[in-house]
Amino acid sequence: MFLGIWDFLTSVPLWEVALIFLAKVVEVTISTLRMIYINKGFRRLGTMLSLVEILLWVFIASRVINGVAEAPMKGIIYSFGFAAGVYAGSILESYLAVGKVYIQAIIMREEASKVINRLRDAGYAVTVISAQGKDRSRKVLMMFVNRKNRESIIKMINEMDDDALITSHEVSMIKGGYVPMWRRIAK
Repeated sequence: MFLGIWDFLTSVPLWEVALIFLAKVVEVTISTLRMIYINKGFRRLGTMLSLVEILLWVFIASRVINGVAEAPMKGIIYSFGFAAGVYAGSILESYLAVGKVYIQAIIMREEASKVINRLRDAGYAVTVISAQGKDRSRKVLMMFVNRKNRESIIKMINEMDDDALITSHEVSMIKGGYVPMWRRIAK
């Protein structure tokens, strides 16, 4: 029995197992990013990624399909590569943080001016509305920012008003509004 398992595990050379696994991880990572970029409106980049993705898929899949009957280990490694690629793609997407978010913060009226000034000094456009909470007056801050900056903005608000109610939502389209010159140039 042990000999049969050993034969199954060693039926494919280690270099081929590594090649199938790593190529599949790269292919599925690219696929994950492609879908995200297309959904965010970056069609050209998504199209270029799809070309690389399908080239990898054709060569990897043909390598596995042609030899899967003699060496089922190829199919198993291919599956593990797929799962690892999905995970790697989601990690990479979190790191890249493509797109915009809408952040709304409801803060104490007393803390408002210092929070607003700090955000504006950092280069963020902030719209402010006066509001009435259950027990006292509040200010509602609204801003559209790059998703990459979401955590630092939330941290900045919490440092000055740890009772702030903060929500964040992904935005699919923005038209108009204030964009600082240096952010237009950087984009």
